Amino acid sequence: MKEKILAAIKRYETIIVHRHVRPDPDAYGSQCGLVEIIKATYPDKRVYAVGKEDPSLHYLRRLDQITDEVYEGALVIVCDTANAERICDKRYMIGDMLIKIDHHPNEDPYGDLVWVDTSASSVSEMIYEFYLFGSDKGLKINDEAARLLYAGIVGDTGRFLFPSTTEKTFTYAGELIHYHFSRTELYDKMYELDANIIKLNGHILQNFEFRPSGVASMVLSKSLLDEYGAMPSEASLLVGTLGDVKGIKAWVFFIEEKDQIRVRLRSKGPVINEVAKMYNGGGHPLAAGASIYSWDQVDEVIAEVEKACEAKE
Repeated sequence: MKEKILAAIKRYETIIVHRHVRPDPDAYGSQCGLVEIIKATYPDKRVYAVGKEDPSLHYLRRLDQITDEVYEGALVIVCDTANAERICDKRYMIGDMLIKIDHHPNEDPYGDLVWVDTSASSVSEMIYEFYLFGSDKGLKINDEAARLLYAGIVGDTGRFLFPSTTEKTFTYAGELIHYHFSRTELYDKMYELDANIIKLNGHILQNFEFRPSGVASMVLSKSLLDEYGAMPSEASLLVGTLGDVKGIKAWVFFIEEKDQIRVRLRSKGPVINEVAKMYNGGGHPLAAGASIYSWDQVDEVIAEVEKACEAKE
């Protein structure tokens, strides 16, 4: 599949790379890292990274603004997006050819070419692997691509703490740090939080519910977020904060947005993406997301997470 993807990249003069809505460092890292690799290798090609920008990720890269006409006869590549409905910028459909590169379960195999590796820690890891595959076939990587891919790997592995981190992950990260970029500056940008978000984190640590089943939960209503001056996207950054609780098996955050309640699920072992699928979502076995539309469903979701924990025993 990597050979086919490389052949397509060689064949097209215009290449447009997308990723998922509500991006994280791996979405930006894989998308923009791939763009940098293609640009470094084929400086005469027109290569773009598109989508709605997230101000919190401006430190990684600013995205390109292009017209619909640019898609005519273009190759479109979508990174880190399991389902077509979550692709940011629906113009991905009007290109000439579509490629999917992802590490989530392939339940929506959209695209003319599909490369999915659920064993990969991140799509940024996959993009670096793609570079290694093509390095003796002309592919080049630069310092900016290395910085972006490293950020994506760090972000999706929780600084190498998540179970998805493999020996390969460490090997690739060890190779990427030999390029010229400041890891200290990158870490500062990735993990610094405004004082109000730190205070919200304190509220979470003092008020989360922890059940005898090993399941924890936290409800973040709009009124609470307003009290701390926090956006739902900022609150989502705090989901991992309960991972250090002794005896925890799985946990779920309910974060109120304008038109829905975002459900963020995390686990130390029980498979929770099946729960996410029950509520308009999906994701990895140990990290998934979903949506509900009534607070009346909160207890129901928690009960399903508890069932998943019981099934693990």
